[in-house]
Amino acid sequence: MSHLGNNQSFSSVNEIHGEAMIQHFIDGIGRKVFVLMPSFPFLFIGTIVDVINDLVEIDVETTHYAQLENRLWHIHIHNIEVFYIERDDGPTIPELTNG
Repeated sequence: MSHLGNNQSFSSVNEIHGEAMIQHFIDGIGRKVFVLMPSFPFLFIGTIVDVINDLVEIDVETTHYAQLENRLWHIHIHNIEVFYIERDDGPTIPELTNG
């Protein structure tokens, strides 16, 4: 939180953005999510289980490596580059299968 000399306070753009991102994931609990990250393992598709502070817990169905699937992952929301959360009025994330 930044403070002005006259006892007024305001939030920085980064603080507002961070809080909005966290709230968006909280609103998506129980929904399917597609997440791209700049670092390994890069891709997650699964269901949002919970949000704890600025970590999202995802039950991962699909990623680049089968050994990393069917596990709970805790991902720092601020490390996510691109994401899509399914909503009732939007397109669904397709099922990715081998074969």
